[in-house]
Amino acid sequence: MKILLIGEYSNVHNTLAEGLRRLGHNVVVASNGDFWKDYPRDIDLRRGDGIVGSIHFVARFVASLPRMRGYDIVQIINPMFLELKAEKIIPIYHYLRMHNGKVVLGAFGMDYYWVHENITRMPLRYSDFNMGDQLRTDDDAMKERADWLNTPKGRFNQYVAQDCDAIVAGLYEYWACYQPLFPQKTVFIPYPIKQNRQENDVDSQTHLPLKIFIGISKNRSAYKGTDIMLDAAKKLQQKYPKQVSLSVASGVTFKQYTLMMNEADVILDQLYSYTPAMNALEAMSRGIICVGGGEPENYEILGEDSLRPIVNVEPNEDSVFNALEQLVEHPEMIPVLKKQSIIYIRKHHDYIDVAKRYEKLYRKLIGNSKE
Repeated sequence: MKILLIGEYSNVHNTLAEGLRRLGHNVVVASNGDFWKDYPRDIDLRRGDGIVGSIHFVARFVASLPRMRGYDIVQIINPMFLELKAEKIIPIYHYLRMHNGKVVLGAFGMDYYWVHENITRMPLRYSDFNMGDQLRTDDDAMKERADWLNTPKGRFNQYVAQDCDAIVAGLYEYWACYQPLFPQKTVFIPYPIKQNRQENDVDSQTHLPLKIFIGISKNRSAYKGTDIMLDAAKKLQQKYPKQVSLSVASGVTFKQYTLMMNEADVILDQLYSYTPAMNALEAMSRGIICVGGGEPENYEILGEDSLRPIVNVEPNEDSVFNALEQLVEHPEMIPVLKKQSIIYIRKHHDYIDVAKRYEKLYRKLIGNSKE
């Protein structure tokens, strides 16, 4: 098959492309590299700064349009798959629809349905937008609501969801928002990860201090809950100064971020999530323990009934503190969870196996199923 993957979130499309190529498919990735992370791509859609940067971007994009024709499958990472306003993306979407086969919409992150469903139907006990039946009113939550509800990009998202041939959700949370509304076209496929270590690489001996790592995005700390997680880690370090070390990445390059993460035993990631996303999954593939989202629904949708590598926490400081304290007081758990993390990634997120699931979906869409 000829497959075009447009847009990038945390290396999802680049890794998927590698897997699909290993299966013999012709795959092209067109993206901006996910901004500063600068992931590999075949067609560069990075937009420069200012008016000159915008002009160069438009010129480059128009020149690349002939390379975006004739594919069996076009998958877009999000309705807003380009750094343009929705009104300008609409004709590009129609162009892609006209000159290619089937179109797949990725439910991988922030979009209209993620916002709307979590403030109306509330399928999750907690999310970026609700805590139980109470709506969150922090600045970021309110900004996203204003950005997606009753706006051109929100209406465009609704149009694409109705028009596309399939919707792929990469996490349980996104599946819970889309599947009830589009049951015939919504499919859950886990994120693809390239394995970094084997479980035998993990030292079976316990070593302290427990090395905790957290990445802080200054503008979205309260929204993602990293402010609460950081406070819990600091309190733990104060209580156990010799048994705990804390590393905080804020405003560093992606390369430096990765180096800091690789030194850790534990990563704190996304307090309000039910499931580990790409950042935490990449860490787990390196044998780093994820403290964050590991709700029962995550394991259920994967069909996992034995492995429990994720240290699940409720969205409050006490829960995070207590979970970390358990690791300090029971260090024998650390190598066990590290090994389970690696096994979990290999079992559920191996990029070749994930690519096979996409391959099955794509073949079904184009009427070339081998079943």
